[in-house]
Amino acid sequence: MSNNAKLTYGDKSIELPVFTGTENESAVDISKLRGQTGLVTYDEGYKNTGACQSAITFLDGEKGILRYRGYSIEDLASKATFTEVMFLLLHGELPTADQKAKFEHDLTMHTLVHENLMKIFEVFPTRSHPMGQLMTALSALSSFYPESLNPNNKPEESNMTIIRLLAKMPTICAMINKKGKGHPILYPQNKYDYVTNFLYMTFGNVTEEYHADPVVVDAMNKLLILHADHEQNCSASTVRMVGSSHANLYASVSAGAAALWGPRHGGANQEVLEMLEDIRDNYNGDVKKVVDEAKDKKRLLFGFGHRVYKNFDPRAKIIKVACDNVLEKLNVHDPLLDIAKELEQVALNDPYFVERKLYPNVDFYSGIIYKALGFPTPMFTVLFALGRMPGWVSQWKEMRERKEDIGRPRQIYTGQVLRPFVSLSDRK
Repeated sequence: MSNNAKLTYGDKSIELPVFTGTENESAVDISKLRGQTGLVTYDEGYKNTGACQSAITFLDGEKGILRYRGYSIEDLASKATFTEVMFLLLHGELPTADQKAKFEHDLTMHTLVHENLMKIFEVFPTRSHPMGQLMTALSALSSFYPESLNPNNKPEESNMTIIRLLAKMPTICAMINKKGKGHPILYPQNKYDYVTNFLYMTFGNVTEEYHADPVVVDAMNKLLILHADHEQNCSASTVRMVGSSHANLYASVSAGAAALWGPRHGGANQEVLEMLEDIRDNYNGDVKKVVDEAKDKKRLLFGFGHRVYKNFDPRAKIIKVACDNVLEKLNVHDPLLDIAKELEQVALNDPYFVERKLYPNVDFYSGIIYKALGFPTPMFTVLFALGRMPGWVSQWKEMRERKEDIGRPRQIYTGQVLRPFVSLSDRK
Protein backbone atom coordinates (compact mmCIF):
# COMPACT_ATOMS: atom_id res chain seq x y z
CA MET A 1 0.00 0.00 0.00
CA SER A 2 1.40 3.40 -1.04
CA ASN A 3 2.38 5.91 1.63
CA ASN A 4 1.47 8.72 -0.73
CA ALA A 5 -1.74 10.52 -1.58
CA LYS A 6 -2.39 11.50 -5.19
CA LEU A 7 -3.68 14.93 -6.14
CA THR A 8 -4.91 15.63 -9.64
CA TYR A 9 -5.39 19.21 -10.77
CA GLY A 10 -5.95 20.03 -14.44
CA ASP A 11 -3.41 18.05 -16.42
CA LYS A 12 -1.08 17.65 -13.43
CA SER A 13 -1.00 14.74 -11.03
CA ILE A 14 1.38 14.76 -8.06
CA GLU A 15 2.12 12.45 -5.15
CA LEU A 16 1.99 13.87 -1.63
CA PRO A 17 3.71 11.99 1.21
CA VAL A 18 1.53 10.64 4.02
CA PHE A 19 3.03 10.10 7.47
CA THR A 20 1.50 8.74 10.66
CA GLY A 21 2.01 9.77 14.27
CA THR A 22 2.45 7.46 17.25
CA GLU A 23 -1.32 7.44 17.94
CA ASN A 24 -2.08 6.48 14.29
CA GLU A 25 -3.09 9.97 13.23
CA SER A 26 -2.21 10.31 9.54
CA ALA A 27 -1.39 13.54 7.73
CA VAL A 28 -0.81 14.54 4.14
CA ASP A 29 2.44 16.52 3.76
CA ILE A 30 1.62 19.50 1.55
CA SER A 31 4.83 21.44 2.19
CA LYS A 32 5.76 21.23 -1.53
CA LEU A 33 2.24 21.62 -2.90
CA ARG A 34 2.54 25.27 -3.95
CA GLY A 35 5.93 24.76 -5.57
CA GLN A 36 4.68 21.80 -7.62
CA THR A 37 1.20 23.05 -8.57
CA GLY A 38 0.89 26.74 -7.67
CA LEU A 39 -1.96 25.80 -5.32
CA VAL A 40 -2.32 26.52 -1.61
CA THR A 41 -4.83 24.87 0.71
CA TYR A 42 -7.69 26.81 2.30
CA ASP A 43 -8.63 25.80 5.85
CA GLU A 44 -10.28 28.59 7.82
CA GLY A 45 -9.23 28.41 11.46
CA TYR A 46 -6.71 25.63 10.62
CA LYS A 47 -9.19 23.04 11.96
CA ASN A 48 -7.90 20.37 9.55
CA THR A 49 -4.30 21.53 9.35
CA GLY A 50 -1.38 20.17 11.36
CA ALA A 51 0.87 23.19 11.83
CA CYS A 52 3.60 21.29 13.66
CA GLN A 53 4.74 17.94 14.98
CA SER A 54 4.59 17.74 18.77
CA ALA A 55 5.33 15.11 21.41
CA ILE A 56 3.69 16.97 24.31
CA THR A 57 -0.07 16.38 24.35
CA PHE A 58 -2.39 13.89 22.69
CA LEU A 59 -6.07 14.68 22.41
CA ASP A 60 -8.84 12.56 20.89
CA GLY A 61 -12.06 14.52 20.99
CA GLU A 62 -14.25 11.70 19.72
CA LYS A 63 -13.13 9.28 22.43
CA GLY A 64 -12.71 11.88 25.18
CA ILE A 65 -8.97 11.20 25.65
CA LEU A 66 -6.40 13.68 26.98
CA ARG A 67 -2.80 12.67 27.72
CA TYR A 68 0.34 14.61 28.63
CA ARG A 69 3.49 12.88 27.36
CA GLY A 70 1.59 9.58 27.26
CA TYR A 71 0.13 9.80 30.77
CA SER A 72 -3.65 9.94 31.08
CA ILE A 73 -5.13 13.11 32.54
CA GLU A 74 -7.04 10.92 35.00
CA ASP A 75 -3.82 9.45 36.44
CA LEU A 76 -2.02 12.79 36.57
CA ALA A 77 -4.90 14.63 38.26
CA SER A 78 -5.29 11.95 40.93
CA LYS A 79 -1.66 10.98 41.55
CA ALA A 80 0.65 13.86 40.58
CA THR A 81 1.33 17.37 41.83
CA PHE A 82 1.24 20.40 39.56
CA THR A 83 5.01 20.80 39.79
CA GLU A 84 5.48 17.16 38.69
CA VAL A 85 3.25 17.85 35.68
CA MET A 86 5.27 20.99 34.92
CA PHE A 87 8.46 18.94 34.87
CA LEU A 88 6.79 16.26 32.75
CA LEU A 89 5.61 18.75 30.12
CA LEU A 90 9.00 20.46 29.98
CA HIS A 91 11.27 17.42 29.98
CA GLY A 92 9.17 14.52 28.71
CA GLU A 93 9.38 12.33 31.81
CA LEU A 94 8.06 12.45 35.35
CA PRO A 95 10.81 13.60 37.73
CA THR A 96 12.70 11.28 40.04
CA ALA A 97 12.62 12.19 43.74
CA ASP A 98 15.93 14.08 43.39
CA GLN A 99 14.82 15.87 40.22
CA LYS A 100 11.53 16.86 41.84
CA ALA A 101 13.30 18.24 44.91
CA LYS A 102 15.74 20.28 42.80
CA PHE A 103 13.03 21.56 40.45
CA GLU A 104 10.81 22.68 43.32
CA HIS A 105 13.81 24.24 45.10
CA ASP A 106 14.71 26.20 41.96
CA LEU A 107 11.12 27.45 41.64
CA THR A 108 11.01 28.45 45.31
CA MET A 109 14.26 30.43 45.00
CA HIS A 110 12.89 32.61 42.18
CA THR A 111 9.35 33.47 43.30
CA LEU A 112 10.18 37.05 44.24
CA VAL A 113 9.61 39.73 41.59
CA HIS A 114 11.67 42.88 41.17
CA GLU A 115 10.43 45.76 43.29
CA ASN A 116 10.20 47.95 40.20
CA LEU A 117 7.75 45.49 38.66
CA MET A 118 5.58 46.06 41.72
CA LYS A 119 5.74 49.80 40.96
CA ILE A 120 4.23 49.09 37.54
CA PHE A 121 1.24 47.56 39.32
CA GLU A 122 0.86 50.70 41.40
CA VAL A 123 -0.04 52.79 38.34
CA PHE A 124 -2.75 50.46 37.05
CA PRO A 125 -6.25 51.82 37.65
CA THR A 126 -8.02 49.76 40.32
CA ARG A 127 -10.69 48.67 37.85
CA SER A 128 -8.29 47.66 35.05
CA HIS A 129 -8.89 44.12 33.81
CA PRO A 130 -6.63 41.47 35.38
CA MET A 131 -5.66 40.04 31.99
CA GLY A 132 -4.38 43.41 30.80
CA GLN A 133 -2.25 43.58 33.93
CA LEU A 134 -0.98 40.04 33.39
CA MET A 135 0.04 40.66 29.79
CA THR A 136 1.89 43.82 30.82
CA ALA A 137 3.72 42.07 33.65
CA LEU A 138 4.73 39.08 31.49
CA SER A 139 6.16 41.19 28.69
CA ALA A 140 7.84 43.49 31.23
CA LEU A 141 9.85 40.57 32.63
CA SER A 142 12.07 40.75 29.55
CA SER A 143 13.12 44.25 30.65
CA PHE A 144 14.31 42.94 34.00
CA TYR A 145 16.13 39.99 32.42
CA PRO A 146 17.61 41.35 29.16
CA GLU A 147 19.74 38.21 28.74
CA SER A 148 16.51 36.42 27.82
CA LEU A 149 16.37 38.43 24.59
CA ASN A 150 19.20 36.42 23.01
CA PRO A 151 17.57 33.88 20.65
CA ASN A 152 20.71 31.73 20.74
CA ASN A 153 21.02 31.31 24.49
CA LYS A 154 22.74 28.23 25.85
CA PRO A 155 20.39 25.54 27.24
CA GLU A 156 21.23 26.42 30.86
CA GLU A 157 20.43 30.09 30.20
CA SER A 158 17.11 29.23 28.55
CA ASN A 159 16.29 26.93 31.46
CA MET A 160 16.86 29.78 33.93
CA THR A 161 14.49 31.98 31.90
CA ILE A 162 11.88 29.21 32.11
CA ILE A 163 12.38 28.73 35.86
CA ARG A 164 12.03 32.45 36.51
CA LEU A 165 8.82 32.66 34.53
CA LEU A 166 7.16 29.63 36.15
CA ALA A 167 8.31 30.71 39.62
CA LYS A 168 7.08 34.29 39.33
CA MET A 169 3.78 33.49 37.66
CA PRO A 170 1.85 32.71 40.90
CA THR A 171 3.37 35.78 42.55
CA ILE A 172 2.22 38.01 39.69
CA CYS A 173 -1.26 36.46 39.62
CA ALA A 174 -1.64 36.96 43.38
CA MET A 175 -0.47 40.58 43.03
CA ILE A 176 -3.17 41.19 40.43
CA ASN A 177 -5.83 39.82 42.77
CA LYS A 178 -4.60 41.95 45.68
CA LYS A 179 -4.50 45.02 43.44
CA GLY A 180 -8.16 44.52 42.56
CA LYS A 181 -9.09 44.47 46.24
CA GLY A 182 -6.86 47.36 47.24
CA HIS A 183 -5.08 45.08 49.72
CA PRO A 184 -1.35 45.08 50.50
CA ILE A 185 0.70 42.61 48.47
CA LEU A 186 2.08 39.58 50.29
CA TYR A 187 5.57 38.30 49.57
CA PRO A 188 5.98 34.57 48.82
CA GLN A 189 7.00 32.27 51.64
CA ASN A 190 9.65 29.61 51.00
CA LYS A 191 8.04 27.25 53.52
CA TYR A 192 5.04 26.66 51.26
CA ASP A 193 4.74 24.45 48.19
CA TYR A 194 3.90 25.99 44.80
CA VAL A 195 0.10 25.82 45.05
CA THR A 196 -0.12 26.65 48.76
CA ASN A 197 2.17 29.63 48.25
CA PHE A 198 -0.17 30.97 45.58
CA LEU A 199 -3.21 30.55 47.83
CA TYR A 200 -1.35 32.23 50.70
CA MET A 201 -0.37 35.24 48.57
CA THR A 202 -3.90 35.44 47.19
CA PHE A 203 -6.06 34.94 50.27
CA GLY A 204 -3.64 35.59 53.12
CA ASN A 205 -3.62 38.80 55.09
CA VAL A 206 -0.80 40.77 56.70
CA THR A 207 -2.75 40.89 59.96
CA GLU A 208 -3.12 37.16 60.61
CA GLU A 209 -1.76 33.67 60.02
CA TYR A 210 -2.91 31.80 56.93
CA HIS A 211 -3.91 28.14 57.01
CA ALA A 212 -4.65 26.51 53.65
CA ASP A 213 -7.54 24.05 53.64
CA PRO A 214 -6.29 20.72 52.19
CA VAL A 215 -9.51 20.36 50.17
CA VAL A 216 -8.91 23.76 48.59
CA VAL A 217 -5.24 22.98 47.89
CA ASP A 218 -6.22 19.68 46.27
CA ALA A 219 -8.90 21.31 44.10
CA MET A 220 -6.54 24.10 43.02
CA ASN A 221 -3.82 21.56 42.23
CA LYS A 222 -6.24 19.56 40.05
CA LEU A 223 -7.50 22.69 38.26
CA LEU A 224 -3.96 23.72 37.35
CA ILE A 225 -3.09 20.22 36.12
CA LEU A 226 -6.26 20.01 34.01
CA HIS A 227 -5.46 23.33 32.34
CA ALA A 228 -1.71 22.73 31.91
CA ASP A 229 -1.84 21.99 28.17
CA HIS A 230 -4.39 21.19 25.49
CA GLU A 231 -2.58 20.54 22.23
CA GLN A 232 -2.56 23.25 19.51
CA ASN A 233 -5.30 25.49 20.85
CA CYS A 234 -5.53 29.19 20.02
CA SER A 235 -3.13 30.40 22.73
CA ALA A 236 -0.58 27.57 22.40
CA SER A 237 -0.38 27.97 18.64
CA THR A 238 -0.01 31.73 19.17
CA VAL A 239 2.94 31.14 21.50
CA ARG A 240 4.57 28.91 18.89
CA MET A 241 3.85 31.39 16.08
CA VAL A 242 5.32 34.35 17.96
CA GLY A 243 8.23 32.27 19.23
CA SER A 244 9.01 31.14 15.68
CA SER A 245 10.19 34.69 14.98
CA HIS A 246 12.75 34.12 17.78
CA ALA A 247 10.87 36.48 20.06
CA ASN A 248 11.90 35.95 23.68
CA LEU A 249 9.91 33.63 25.94
CA TYR A 250 8.30 36.44 27.93
CA ALA A 251 7.01 38.15 24.79
CA SER A 252 5.78 34.84 23.39
CA VAL A 253 3.73 33.87 26.46
CA SER A 254 2.39 37.42 26.71
CA ALA A 255 1.00 36.92 23.20
CA GLY A 256 -0.46 33.62 24.39
CA ALA A 257 -2.17 35.45 27.25
CA ALA A 258 -3.67 37.89 24.75
CA ALA A 259 -5.13 34.96 22.79
CA LEU A 260 -6.40 33.35 25.98
CA TRP A 261 -8.22 36.54 27.01
CA GLY A 262 -10.94 36.07 24.40
CA PRO A 263 -14.31 34.71 25.59
CA ARG A 264 -14.15 31.96 22.96
CA HIS A 265 -11.02 30.60 24.64
CA GLY A 266 -9.86 31.29 28.21
CA GLY A 267 -12.62 33.75 28.97
CA ALA A 268 -15.24 31.00 28.74
CA ASN A 269 -15.36 30.32 32.49
CA GLN A 270 -15.93 34.03 33.09
CA GLU A 271 -18.85 33.84 30.67
CA VAL A 272 -20.30 30.98 32.71
CA LEU A 273 -20.47 33.12 35.86
CA GLU A 274 -21.85 36.09 33.93
CA MET A 275 -24.53 33.78 32.52
CA LEU A 276 -25.44 32.62 36.03
CA GLU A 277 -25.65 36.25 37.16
CA ASP A 278 -27.94 36.99 34.21
CA ILE A 279 -30.22 34.08 35.19
CA ARG A 280 -30.30 35.34 38.76
CA ASP A 281 -30.90 39.01 37.94
CA ASN A 282 -33.06 38.88 34.82
CA TYR A 283 -34.85 35.53 35.13
CA ASN A 284 -35.31 35.42 38.91
CA GLY A 285 -33.36 32.17 38.91
CA ASP A 286 -35.83 30.44 36.57
CA VAL A 287 -33.55 27.79 35.06
CA LYS A 288 -36.38 26.06 33.18
CA LYS A 289 -37.21 29.24 31.27
CA VAL A 290 -33.57 29.75 30.32
CA VAL A 291 -33.20 26.14 29.17
CA ASP A 292 -36.38 26.40 27.08
CA GLU A 293 -35.01 29.54 25.41
CA ALA A 294 -31.75 27.75 24.69
CA LYS A 295 -33.62 24.85 23.07
CA ASP A 296 -35.53 27.35 20.93
CA LYS A 297 -32.21 28.95 19.88
CA LYS A 298 -33.19 32.22 21.57
CA ARG A 299 -30.09 32.33 23.77
CA LEU A 300 -26.78 30.60 24.38
CA LEU A 301 -25.76 28.58 27.40
CA PHE A 302 -22.08 28.78 28.25
CA GLY A 303 -20.10 25.95 29.81
CA PHE A 304 -21.73 23.08 27.89
CA GLY A 305 -20.22 21.04 25.09
CA HIS A 306 -16.75 21.60 23.61
CA ARG A 307 -15.33 22.50 20.21
CA VAL A 308 -12.98 19.50 20.26
CA TYR A 309 -14.58 16.95 22.57
CA LYS A 310 -17.53 15.22 20.92
CA ASN A 311 -18.01 13.22 24.08
CA PHE A 312 -17.79 14.16 27.76
CA ASP A 313 -14.82 16.43 28.45
CA PRO A 314 -12.49 14.11 30.46
CA ARG A 315 -11.33 17.09 32.52
CA ALA A 316 -14.92 17.86 33.51
CA LYS A 317 -15.38 14.39 34.99
CA ILE A 318 -12.40 14.97 37.27
CA ILE A 319 -13.16 18.53 38.30
CA LYS A 320 -16.83 17.76 39.01
CA VAL A 321 -15.71 15.63 41.97
CA ALA A 322 -13.39 18.38 43.21
CA CYS A 323 -16.20 20.90 42.77
CA ASP A 324 -18.57 18.83 44.89
CA ASN A 325 -15.87 18.42 47.56
CA VAL A 326 -15.16 22.15 47.71
CA LEU A 327 -18.81 23.15 47.96
CA GLU A 328 -19.42 20.59 50.69
CA LYS A 329 -16.29 21.43 52.69
CA LEU A 330 -16.69 25.21 52.50
CA ASN A 331 -20.43 24.98 53.09
CA VAL A 332 -20.96 27.82 50.62
CA HIS A 333 -24.47 29.22 50.27
CA ASP A 334 -24.73 31.29 47.11
CA PRO A 335 -27.76 31.63 44.77
CA LEU A 336 -25.42 31.51 41.77
CA LEU A 337 -24.08 28.13 42.80
CA ASP A 338 -27.61 26.84 43.35
CA ILE A 339 -28.48 27.91 39.80
CA ALA A 340 -25.33 26.22 38.52
CA LYS A 341 -26.17 22.93 40.22
CA GLU A 342 -29.69 23.03 38.78
CA LEU A 343 -28.30 23.70 35.31
CA GLU A 344 -25.86 20.83 35.73
CA GLN A 345 -28.67 18.39 36.49
CA VAL A 346 -30.60 19.53 33.43
CA ALA A 347 -27.59 19.04 31.17
CA LEU A 348 -26.85 15.59 32.57
CA ASN A 349 -30.43 14.31 32.34
CA ASP A 350 -32.41 16.25 29.71
CA PRO A 351 -32.60 14.25 26.44
CA TYR A 352 -32.03 17.45 24.41
CA PHE A 353 -28.58 17.92 26.00
CA VAL A 354 -27.70 14.23 26.28
CA GLU A 355 -28.47 13.46 22.61
CA ARG A 356 -26.36 16.41 21.48
CA LYS A 357 -23.60 15.58 23.97
CA LEU A 358 -23.87 19.04 25.51
CA TYR A 359 -22.37 17.96 28.80
CA PRO A 360 -20.95 20.44 31.34
CA ASN A 361 -17.34 21.15 30.39
CA VAL A 362 -14.28 22.10 32.43
CA ASP A 363 -15.12 25.82 32.15
CA PHE A 364 -18.48 25.22 33.81
CA TYR A 365 -17.02 23.53 36.88
CA SER A 366 -13.88 25.67 37.16
CA GLY A 367 -15.98 28.82 37.23
CA ILE A 368 -18.08 27.39 40.06
CA ILE A 369 -14.99 26.45 42.09
CA TYR A 370 -13.32 29.83 41.58
CA LYS A 371 -16.52 31.53 42.66
CA ALA A 372 -16.76 29.34 45.77
CA LEU A 373 -13.13 30.05 46.69
CA GLY A 374 -13.76 33.79 46.54
CA PHE A 375 -12.04 34.80 43.30
CA PRO A 376 -13.67 37.76 41.52
CA THR A 377 -15.01 36.79 38.11
CA PRO A 378 -12.49 38.88 36.07
CA MET A 379 -9.67 36.84 37.69
CA PHE A 380 -10.86 33.55 36.19
CA THR A 381 -8.89 33.88 32.96
CA VAL A 382 -5.75 34.78 34.91
CA LEU A 383 -6.15 31.51 36.83
CA PHE A 384 -6.49 29.69 33.50
CA ALA A 385 -3.20 31.30 32.41
CA LEU A 386 -1.52 30.22 35.65
CA GLY A 387 -2.38 26.61 34.86
CA ARG A 388 -1.61 26.87 31.14
CA MET A 389 1.81 28.52 31.57
CA PRO A 390 3.87 25.28 31.68
CA GLY A 391 2.08 24.13 28.52
CA TRP A 392 2.88 27.37 26.73
CA VAL A 393 6.50 27.18 27.85
CA SER A 394 6.78 23.55 26.75
CA GLN A 395 5.31 24.38 23.33
CA TRP A 396 7.77 27.28 22.95
CA LYS A 397 10.69 25.10 24.11
CA GLU A 398 9.78 22.27 21.72
CA MET A 399 9.39 24.68 18.80
CA ARG A 400 12.84 26.18 19.44
CA GLU A 401 14.53 22.80 19.93
CA ARG A 402 13.02 21.52 16.69
CA LYS A 403 14.36 24.64 14.94
CA GLU A 404 10.99 25.19 13.30
CA ASP A 405 10.81 27.80 10.55
CA ILE A 406 9.03 31.10 11.12
CA GLY A 407 5.27 30.75 10.88
CA ARG A 408 3.91 32.40 7.76
CA PRO A 409 0.43 31.23 6.62
CA ARG A 410 -0.78 31.94 3.08
CA GLN A 411 -4.09 33.52 2.15
CA ILE A 412 -6.66 33.60 -0.64
CA TYR A 413 -6.81 37.22 -1.75
CA THR A 414 -10.37 38.48 -2.38
CA GLY A 415 -9.77 42.24 -2.79
CA GLN A 416 -9.59 44.57 -5.80
CA VAL A 417 -7.50 43.65 -8.80
CA LEU A 418 -4.99 46.13 -10.27
CA ARG A 419 -6.60 49.49 -11.04
CA PRO A 420 -5.30 52.94 -12.07
CA PHE A 421 -4.63 55.63 -9.50
CA VAL A 422 -7.33 58.34 -9.40
CA SER A 423 -6.22 61.90 -8.68
CA LEU A 424 -7.89 63.66 -5.76
CA SER A 425 -9.84 66.10 -8.01
CA ASP A 426 -11.40 63.22 -9.94
CA ARG A 427 -12.53 61.13 -6.98
CA LYS A 428 -16.27 61.00 -6.33
